Amino acid sequence: MTAERLAQQGWRRHAPKGFTGLIGPLWSRTEQGILAFGVIAKEVHLNPARLVHGGMLATLLDQVISTAAWQVAGRLPCVTIQLDTQFLSSVKAGDFVEARADVIKKTREMVFARGELTVSTTIVATGNAVLKILQAASGH
Repeated sequence: MTAERLAQQGWRRHAPKGFTGLIGPLWSRTEQGILAFGVIAKEVHLNPARLVHGGMLATLLDQVISTAAWQVAGRLPCVTIQLDTQFLSSVKAGDFVEARADVIKKTREMVFARGELTVSTTIVATGNAVLKILQAASGH
């Protein structure tokens, strides 16, 4: 997968700040009103077994799930309080890992969501999360 091909498919380079920026470069595109993310796996993402590190995949899942939560929470910040991750298949250098999320339920203070990572048509990891919506500052 190349940057040119991703751009042709509607993906755009996404440069998040902070820790999430370390797993990129990330690619993003809006699908059915929700942001999807993708990463071309590189050497820097590999573990000693020469496969993409599970921590990197869990971070990508957390990113896509928390972004979906942020969107449904009216762009209020959301923090993950639980993330259950299931690794189903390995990811190799050169693979393009796509991340998508669905919100299952939103309450006044919480968001319940799930995410999925795929390489081509293969599901490589899934996750279920609970996120707390941080309320806007009241000015006090």
